Order: sequence, then structure tokens, then C-alpha cells
Amino acid sequence: MSKTALIFWGGWEGHTPARSAAVVGEILTGHGFEVRIEEGTSALADPQLSAIDLIVPVVTMSTIEKPELQNLIAAVSGGSGLAGFHGTMGDSFRNETAYQFMTGGQWVAHPGDIIDYHVDITSDDPIVRGIEGFAYHSEQYYMHVDPSNEVLATTTFGGEHLDFIDGVVMPVVWKRRYGKGRVFFSALGHTADEFSVPQMRTIFERGVLWASRAA
Repeated sequence: MSKTALIFWGGWEGHTPARSAAVVGEILTGHGFEVRIEEGTSALADPQLSAIDLIVPVVTMSTIEKPELQNLIAAVSGGSGLAGFHGTMGDSFRNETAYQFMTGGQWVAHPGDIIDYHVDITSDDPIVRGIEGFAYHSEQYYMHVDPSNEVLATTTFGGEHLDFIDGVVMPVVWKRRYGKGRVFFSALGHTADEFSVPQMRTIFERGVLWASRAA
């Protein structure tokens, strides 16, 4: 029996939510998932949400109804996987601290906007194993992060744009547990075009597969 995945998308168009959701759908379909792609958050109210193996938010700067959020949190804590990227998971619902507690972080800044920076692999975890550190051209995310995250990759800020963060080491990729659920996040992926970067795509692909409900 194939695994099931729900991808829900919306919010700020600058993050190409519809296109990004489609790319994620293609990745998961390629691994045999039965995939639903829904616009908005209403699908999270589904009483059967907790039966879904993997939930992928692709939503930025949006709002969510309390019953929808409660149902999502219950599903993940009960064993559904949660995985996502960039602001479409790391800046989905700014007013919802319970959501941020579950995901392990919240975007707060990207000094310099689109810039060249470096991603450093800091773990031998299978999600990043065999990948060397790499150059990246995108928003370098400054985030507020949960110290309980298992960090797999980082980036180091320079002082060119804000001198007081010079040398700050910031998590870029992490995984964590939330109740019985697995949670994966990558700060890479400002638009759907970034899935053409091999390291970004490989890390995300491995991460979503890890996050999916254990057999």
C-alpha cells in the first residue's frame, strides 16, 4: 500500500507556492506516494488528517483557523510526518507560536536579500551524507530556532549587510521529533527554480522521505 501525502499551498506569491507545490508533488509521486495538492488550509480540518503519512506546507505569511491548526498539531504529534522548506514552512503563520514550536523555527530576516553565501554540512546523517558544502545564491535566512533541533547544515553570516551579526552561525537544515511525528526543515528554496540546484533538491528529497510516517 502506497504512502499518502498532503501538500497545501498559498500565501505570498513571491515564493511561487503553486509551482513549488507541484515540484514537491512530482518528487513524492516519483517515490510512490499518493499525493493530494490543495490550495489554502481548509484541508487541515479533515477528520482523517492523522491518517496521512506526510504533510508538506507550502504557505507563507498566511493565517490558519484554530481548529485547522489543532488538527495539524494532533496529526503530527500522533505520527504524521511534517516537512517543508524556506518561508513556505518557516514563515507560514507568524501569529501561531504553537506551529513554530512544532516546526522548530521561525524566519525573522534575510540581510542583503538575494545574495551569494555558503552552506556547510555539519552532520553525517543520511539526509546530508556524501554532500559537500556548497555555494548558494538566494536569501540567507536568519531564524529563531529551537535548541532541541538536530542540525544537519549551517551557514555563517558575514558583516557586509549588518555588522552586528558578523560570524553568526545559523542552522539551515534540521530534523526533529514532535510527539510521535518526524519534522524536517530546509531553509533553502526561495522559489521553485531553486529545486534545480542538485544539493538543495537531494537534501529536501531525502528529508521528506525521512519525515514520512515510519512503516
